[in-house]
Amino acid sequence: MASQDYLFAPEILDIDLDQSDAKFNPKLSIADPGEGLVVRPLAKQDYEKGFLQLLKELTSVGNISQEAWEARFNDMKQCKDTYFVVVIEDTTLNKIIGASTLVVEKKFIHECGKVGRVEDVVVSNDYRGRQLGKLAVGIMQPLAKKLGCYKVTLNCTDSMVKYYTGLGYKMEDNNANFMCLRL
Repeated sequence: MASQDYLFAPEILDIDLDQSDAKFNPKLSIADPGEGLVVRPLAKQDYEKGFLQLLKELTSVGNISQEAWEARFNDMKQCKDTYFVVVIEDTTLNKIIGASTLVVEKKFIHECGKVGRVEDVVVSNDYRGRQLGKLAVGIMQPLAKKLGCYKVTLNCTDSMVKYYTGLGYKMEDNNANFMCLRL
């Protein structure tokens, strides 16, 4: 088997999920996310393992060639300490079935601190009900802490506020919505 070209070093995921507010019953871990499943960094080879098809379950993706995929992957990889895309792979099918992203933003405030922003959380419809969404989000808290972030943020729809509150996230200033201007 060819070696994987990972977005970031796999050892970065050597974190303790007990540091997360997400609680699992039955217990899950990064090392044991379920039979036939593995948690790891996004790899360049995941183009062929359905990563983009998974993202289509979340939002619009468009038609991305393998050349465009590799160019974007390489761009993200060069931004060391910024992009941490974590995937869950069903190794029996060689298919990416879950993912979440931590984007680390460097700040001047908080003594040149860092903020982690959780993005693109998705689990394939075929794998729902197995705590994998909770796992994908739950990894982000200890990962952000390990990377030196002073807080982790995410944006969600009104219907998801209760879910994320159950994972330890809180609304700030009673504002659960994020506003943006699309260009």
